Amino acid sequence: MSDALSVVVEKPRTQAAIGSLRDEGVYDDDRSVYECGPETVAIPVSSPPEQTDVLEVIQETGELRLRTLEDHLRERGWTDEELELAPGSWAVIGSVILVDIGDSPRPEEVGESLLAMHGVADTVLARDGIAGQHREPEVRVIVGEGDTETVHREHGTIYALDLAEVMFSPGNKTERSQMAERVIAGERVLDMFAGIGYFTLPMARAGASVTAIERNPASFSYLMENVVRNGVQDNVETYRADCRAVISNALEGNTFEGTEGDDISHNGNNVFEFDRIVMGYYDAYEYLDSALAVLKEGGTIHLHEATPEALVPDRPVSRLTEAAEKAGRRVEVQETRRVKGYSEGVAHVVVDATVW
Repeated sequence: MSDALSVVVEKPRTQAAIGSLRDEGVYDDDRSVYECGPETVAIPVSSPPEQTDVLEVIQETGELRLRTLEDHLRERGWTDEELELAPGSWAVIGSVILVDIGDSPRPEEVGESLLAMHGVADTVLARDGIAGQHREPEVRVIVGEGDTETVHREHGTIYALDLAEVMFSPGNKTERSQMAERVIAGERVLDMFAGIGYFTLPMARAGASVTAIERNPASFSYLMENVVRNGVQDNVETYRADCRAVISNALEGNTFEGTEGDDISHNGNNVFEFDRIVMGYYDAYEYLDSALAVLKEGGTIHLHEATPEALVPDRPVSRLTEAAEKAGRRVEVQETRRVKGYSEGVAHVVVDATVW
């Protein structure tokens, strides 16, 4: 007999309930979500929730359902040699499972197993890399309905996106949530590479006044939608353009014009002086001169970089320090941290610093 717990919710509330349970820290993603009636599902939890509305808490009375991908694949007859090639990680983003399929044999069986493990999902996508000027994802449908557009909830923030058109990095989850804790209500923040609102939305929900710049038309469209979905229209002003062009034109007092081929869409009061700047792009150091030109004295900068492991954290710190010296300013590093692996031998690193 098992003493594992699950909570029962109505099917239409599955994704919202899972998001809320994740926020509480009680969602058990080692076990599968499963149907427990014609209109309800059971969601596995590690302990009874205190904040999430559920119909009931139930105790499993039979054998535990298959817990891991390996369990599912063994049921399908996979050998030890084949299991060595199976994916070691994946992410559930709304109704889509995003997986690095690698050299896995029989990808369809991997996808079907993942769908069995995560009842809230209906599509499995293989992630094949990033390409193009706008860093667009390369994905392919393995199994399922094939709908790449979804709505994802994370620590109370809602992200609408199309995983075939825009990036979403599950490994940045902690970084996104912590940005809401770092900002101060009312302070002015510049998000130079806003995407669909990865950092903009949690900061705006925390009360910051955020200027969000994004060049990719697809990402910008979802940014605008997500601002509305999260009810932060009064806290966010948006620009569709290259961030360097927006900053340069603002400093020169010109009308807003994008780089060649771009039109700038914007709203807001066009004030460009900031308490905090977020540079959430792996080559963001190339834009440090623009960032420093609009950062207040004593302001905070968050510099992201893809850095070879052997150069962590020295390279991003030195790049920030050198750029500040050229601008006649000085840097006081608050914290450096490794967010996740970017690629083999390369880390995603963030430097938080005060600039005087």
